[in-house]
Amino acid sequence: MIHPRLRQFVALATGALLAACLSFAAPASASTHTAAAAQTQPQTQTPLVVNARWGGHATFDRIVIDLQGYVPTVTVTPVSQLIYDGSGKPVPLAGKHFLEIRLNPAAAHNDAGESVYKGPKLQKIYLSKLKGMALTGDYEGYVTFGAAFDTLPYYRAYTLHSPERFVLDIAH
Repeated sequence: MIHPRLRQFVALATGALLAACLSFAAPASASTHTAAAAQTQPQTQTPLVVNARWGGHATFDRIVIDLQGYVPTVTVTPVSQLIYDGSGKPVPLAGKHFLEIRLNPAAAHNDAGESVYKGPKLQKIYLSKLKGMALTGDYEGYVTFGAAFDTLPYYRAYTLHSPERFVLDIAH
């Protein structure tokens, strides 16, 4: 007979493993990721988006958005087309599927209106899943990025700290 504590541990471990697998394999749908630090501590200064980068790995492609300050609320939403905030013009990235990554509150400029964002504004990318990325907006407390894919993206979003950054892993 299995000891009740061992049975409870095995059930919890199995549930955690199943939840982790399902969260990575879940279809791309709108999701919001809020940093715990932003929820527990009052923040006075708007976080600054200073860079965006990406990389290919054996089983996933990764997008990283670097920030100064704290990680704000981030919403990842599948969209049918990428458009530039404000103008409404289409973003010239090839792809069949797109994700909009929106950070709020956030800015890619300082109080003097000068850009602090040092990453690419529009970039074609040749990774397994990720085919392009663009900074599509920095307007009224929102910073928005668009990512392009040839196939439906299955992703996992999370934050890392010291330095502050938002991470989006896209499964192959």
